[in-house]
Amino acid sequence: MSSETTRPPTVVEEELGGVLSRIERPPRPGPVSASITLGWRALLKIKHVPFQLFDVTAFPLMTTVLFTFLFGGALAGSPREYIQFLLPGILVQAIVFITVYTGVGLNTDIDKGLFDRFQSLPIWQPAPLVGALLGDVLRYSMAAVMVVGLGVVLGFRPEAGLVGVLFALALVLVFAFSLSWIWIVVGLLVDTPESVMTSSFLLLFPLTFVSNIFVDPATMPTWLQTVVRVNPVTHLVDASRGLMHGGVALADVMWVLVASAVLVAVFAPLSLYMYHKER
Repeated sequence: MSSETTRPPTVVEEELGGVLSRIERPPRPGPVSASITLGWRALLKIKHVPFQLFDVTAFPLMTTVLFTFLFGGALAGSPREYIQFLLPGILVQAIVFITVYTGVGLNTDIDKGLFDRFQSLPIWQPAPLVGALLGDVLRYSMAAVMVVGLGVVLGFRPEAGLVGVLFALALVLVFAFSLSWIWIVVGLLVDTPESVMTSSFLLLFPLTFVSNIFVDPATMPTWLQTVVRVNPVTHLVDASRGLMHGGVALADVMWVLVASAVLVAVFAPLSLYMYHKER
């Protein structure tokens, strides 16, 4: 056996030149660009799965028409009179209900193994969650515009004009964004998209129906009025009606903003912790 020490082969730089790429590596994407890119991906999914767009538009439009003509004559004398009261509330209900699709989409991506791929990429790690939320906010905006447009066709006339409607839409979207973090947590907890839907309705039905969306709470029992008054949806509907028709109470707007901030402060860190725990 040779006593000489075996030396590794000498690597010649010229030989590596044909193997390694000479193109400069692109810079690592920042948090904003990564989030926007993944938000655009969330919108592109509609192109391949058009039913997603149908879900966020058909349900709001259907509920607007049904409740206007079912309850309008009984509660306000005519559908045209009732829609002045109903539309800000039905807008809130429609957007709040479709926030659940944030959790459904996230759970579907996890189930397909797509988020394992995202976690292996050299990007800002919260970008897949933030991007999904950005895409969903745009979908909420589309649904909101369609509901208001249908309301105008049915006779809705906001006294505060277009500016009031835009402020109301902005406030609803802020609350919807904060509420979506809850469904991200649910999407990370449960096993199937169907479970996300089932668990969400256990919260959304009482949250929206035990409120002032459809009727004035003054006709309700005293104990139920107390529940309605502390419901954040009630304050959101009051603020939206005030912004659309004039005479908004700043207390309602502040209540909604504080509730939204609390939801984000609690559920955003929790969802990010759970997301990283999945790695």
